[in-house]
Amino acid sequence: MKKSLTNRVIAHFFLFLGALTMIFPFVWMLSTSLKGMGEVFVFPPTLFGEKLNWDNYLNISDRFPFGQFFFNSMKVTIIVVIAQLFTSSLAGYVFARLEFKYRDLLFGLYLATMMVPAQVTMIPNFILMRFYELVDTHAALILPGLVSAFGTFLMRQFFLTIPKALEDAAKIDGCTPFGIYWRIFLPLSKPALATLGVFIFMGVWNDFLGPLVFINSLEKMTLPLGLAAMQGMYSTDWPVLMAGTVLSLLPVIIIFLLAQDFFIRGVTLSGLKD
Repeated sequence: MKKSLTNRVIAHFFLFLGALTMIFPFVWMLSTSLKGMGEVFVFPPTLFGEKLNWDNYLNISDRFPFGQFFFNSMKVTIIVVIAQLFTSSLAGYVFARLEFKYRDLLFGLYLATMMVPAQVTMIPNFILMRFYELVDTHAALILPGLVSAFGTFLMRQFFLTIPKALEDAAKIDGCTPFGIYWRIFLPLSKPALATLGVFIFMGVWNDFLGPLVFINSLEKMTLPLGLAAMQGMYSTDWPVLMAGTVLSLLPVIIIFLLAQDFFIRGVTLSGLKD
């Protein structure tokens, strides 16, 4: 009993050190956003300045359209999240429950696309978007993100955990395959949908390379690209930039807190099979 308690104390101590290490950059970012420009690079460094400079948050939009950056990111992210949740859940249902020839082979080939780095497909995507005259539009960011092999895999694994008796009962009542998906499987898959939604939101919201390749106009930039544009060639207002970065993190934190319970259940259940 004493040895078990000692092991738990040691484990929690190292977990606390790990948590402290990971949270320190965020604390420093927050403290920098509340300092004056002359207090950022003082030595020895201080966590906070002489006073909390909240004006940094009011000065974000002085030189750059931060509100427009935020709206663009929200627009692209929401559309991709909704579309990918629908396509991934529908494809996951098809691969999990419907019987057709070469189903497993097709699913294996679909999963094989996960081994191809996104950077490899960036040039073909750019050529396609240029051919359809979609460069420097938000459609160039939205269209490639409408489907996801990872999302399909995650939803398929969750759908395999749903008892087949529910599906058989729905078939006896005359429900079509799409009706079974829409009325039974989709309502039961809230944990997996929340988990996938968090992953998609974080990936699209924080994406920098995609907007860097496809977007040229300042008014169409998303937040990551817009924050990078706020760094000057010769000087950078670091407190204001950190204030913008803090605000850009708020949606991700809110989404994670709201979906935390579903997120944990989804990760736990998606690898199980009945």
